[in-house]
Amino acid sequence: MKAFFRILPLFVIVLISVSTVKLHAQKGWVYTGTNLGQQNIRLAAADFKPVGNDPQTPVLQAVFDATLYNDLQNAGIFEMVSKSLAPQAMPGSPQEINLAQWAAAPANASAVAFGALTVSSGRVIVYGWLYSTAGAGASAQLLARQYNEAANQQEARTIAHEFADAIIQQLGGIPGIAQTKIYFVSSRTGSKEIWEMDYDGENQHPVTHIGSISMAPRVSPNNSRVAFESLGPDGWSIRMFSLELNRLVSFPTGTVGGSNFDPAWSANGNQVAFSSARSGNPEIWIASNDGGNAHQITSLPGANVQPCWNPKTDSQIAFVGGRTGLPQIYIMNSDGSLLQRMTDGGYAVSPSWSPNGQLLTFSWNRNYGPGAPGGQDIYIFQIATMRWVQLTHGEGNNDYPSWSPDGRHIVFQRTINHRTDIWTMWADGTHQQQLTHTGDNFEPDWSWK
Repeated sequence: MKAFFRILPLFVIVLISVSTVKLHAQKGWVYTGTNLGQQNIRLAAADFKPVGNDPQTPVLQAVFDATLYNDLQNAGIFEMVSKSLAPQAMPGSPQEINLAQWAAAPANASAVAFGALTVSSGRVIVYGWLYSTAGAGASAQLLARQYNEAANQQEARTIAHEFADAIIQQLGGIPGIAQTKIYFVSSRTGSKEIWEMDYDGENQHPVTHIGSISMAPRVSPNNSRVAFESLGPDGWSIRMFSLELNRLVSFPTGTVGGSNFDPAWSANGNQVAFSSARSGNPEIWIASNDGGNAHQITSLPGANVQPCWNPKTDSQIAFVGGRTGLPQIYIMNSDGSLLQRMTDGGYAVSPSWSPNGQLLTFSWNRNYGPGAPGGQDIYIFQIATMRWVQLTHGEGNNDYPSWSPDGRHIVFQRTINHRTDIWTMWADGTHQQQLTHTGDNFEPDWSWK
């Protein structure tokens, strides 16, 4: 909760375009536009065959194997064959794979990923294949890839991410998220700075070094800039950090008035919505991505904060409004017209729009008030049907959900015993995983790609 509200106490090679997730809601189904929740493909990932005598080979092979398996397991669309059930063979090429062995019990795999890894002249070279166990010979091949990068552990992880995403795209019909990033706030260096990490929590490192309080990071659709709010001598301002130039860049409208919060990028990257009190009351404003053409689009009672664009249409904005007292989720057109309230009470904040434009995820305390039981949990709201479903159930206070670009995952912050960390889960609320373990970590934002 932000500034103004914090003060309130199978195996089928088919591209599946629309499928469903069954969730416990008021009634019916919630449609996510992915095949999360359908019968999973039973997939095996063989350990890659190490080739050559370079001492780095077994080390990088172990990193690659672990990363690839983890990526595929996290995808949400596979039933992964346990390594303990997989054949002990390490086929390094199509000539070495025995598909019948992988199709038989106990593996019972419908498809298998396999290949070879070698290190030569300071380069790590990976050959990877994906085969259907129902096919034979060349007809069984679904995917073949070759990679050649600098021989270090980070590049071995990167290659595994790329190969995993190729497999996920081939079998799931939607690009994977293994190469995406999560931006967040961390206090582990003594001040709240903007940080970045890989989608799985690896490679955590600071982006900014301002030495003040920086919050609410939002990465641009092309991954070139991060917009965020920062406290300075003149109050809160919206600032821009170029990931390409590795420095702050100008965003002049973000400093006007001393009370500017909650930047949000349009899907085309040309505009930034934000909350500003420059006209008196906190209202939603829109400006060009260079800070020009700033204009106010709401004139509503109470604080109006936390805008987010519909990434599918780029013509609607969800936000948090305080016109009825406690904060509620609203949607409107990007010109401020057709205002519609989404939530029916309680304390609702932090909306994030799903990639298909059909769902909102947000944080909601439905029983907010003195002596009321429960805390904040993450919910999904289906806009067309006005149905909602609860994803977390009292495991601490949960806030700031953000969708992954594949629509199958959500990242969020969780506070337990006065400690806050970043977590992810599948969009049905299962497979919850803690990503941060040092310091306090807040307000995650999943990259667009």
